[in-house]
Amino acid sequence: MSEHPFWLVRPAGASAHHDDAAKAEARRQLQRRQLPKTLHDFQESAKYFQLEPGLQTAINMALAVGAPLLLTGEPGTGKTQVAWYLGWYFDIPVYAYQVRSTSTANDIKYDFDAVAYLRNAQDTKVDRIERTDEHVLRHKALWLAYDCPGASVLLIDEIDKAPRDFPNDLLLELDKHEFQHPFLDKMIRPQNDKPPIVVVTSNVERRLPDAFLRRCIFHHIKLTPDLLQAAVRARTGDFPNLDTPTQDAALERFWQLYHHDQLQKRPSTAEVLVWLAILSAWGTTAADLRNAPLAELPGLHALIKDQGDLERLSR
Repeated sequence: MSEHPFWLVRPAGASAHHDDAAKAEARRQLQRRQLPKTLHDFQESAKYFQLEPGLQTAINMALAVGAPLLLTGEPGTGKTQVAWYLGWYFDIPVYAYQVRSTSTANDIKYDFDAVAYLRNAQDTKVDRIERTDEHVLRHKALWLAYDCPGASVLLIDEIDKAPRDFPNDLLLELDKHEFQHPFLDKMIRPQNDKPPIVVVTSNVERRLPDAFLRRCIFHHIKLTPDLLQAAVRARTGDFPNLDTPTQDAALERFWQLYHHDQLQKRPSTAEVLVWLAILSAWGTTAADLRNAPLAELPGLHALIKDQGDLERLSR
C-alpha cells in the first residue's frame, strides 16, 4: 500500500524521497492525478442518484400541485442532489441559491451593484443611467428561473441557515410565482406561465415558520443500508481498486461506526463515498478493513470529523 501513487507526500525524514529526481516525479504525479468527478460535481453525479419510493412519491406530489419540495435529513444524505437529479431527469437547467446566515429574500432575486451605479452616474460620457441595466442589476437564481423560457429547477439550499424572516419573505413567490421589480412598477413572473420546480433543503438546525411549511410538500431522507448500498454500487466506477468483497467490508465497518453509541457526529452518505474513493486510491483490501479496530480503520479521518469522537473510539 505504501508504494501506491496516491502517496505523493513523504515524511521529511525520508531523505530518499526528497532529492530533486524524487520531487520532480512527485510533481509529475500530482499533475496526472485524477479526482473522482462525481464526488465534487452535482451535475456529474446526478444520474447515479438513488431514488427511494418515499422520495419518489413526494416529488410527484410536489409536481402535481406545483408546491415546493422541502427535504430534510442529516448533512450528506443527498438532499441537494435531488434538485440536480430532477434537472438531469427532465433535461432542464438548475438554478441554485446557497443560503447564508445573512441572506435576505432579495438576495435570491437580484443583486444591485450600488458602487457600479454611482460610478456610472458620475461618468460624463453617460447621458442617462438606468438602474435596471444588466451591469448594475444582476439577476440571481429566482429571477433566472423565471427568465427561463421552459421548465427549470430552483434549488434553495440549506434554508435553515437564514434569518427567520427569509422563508416568510418568500411566501408570495412560492404561492403566486411573482415578485415586484425593485425599481419599476411591474411584476416579474415566469415566462410562458411555467414556474420552476422548487426544491428546498434543510439540515433541521432550527424549525421553519408554519406559514412556510404549510406551502410545502415534505420528505425526510433517512440513511438506510439498502439506500447506501445502492448508492455505492451505482458509483463503482469511482472505486476502481475496490472489489465487491472489499466494498461490502467497508460498508459493514461503516455501519459499526454509524451505530456507535458515543459518536456526536455520525458519518453520512457523502462521507462514505469519499472514504471509498480514498480506500480505492490506497489499494485497501477487505482484510485490511476487517482486521483493523474501529479507531484504526484506514482513512478514518474521512468519516470522523470530531476530535472528541476520535478519542471516544480509541478508548
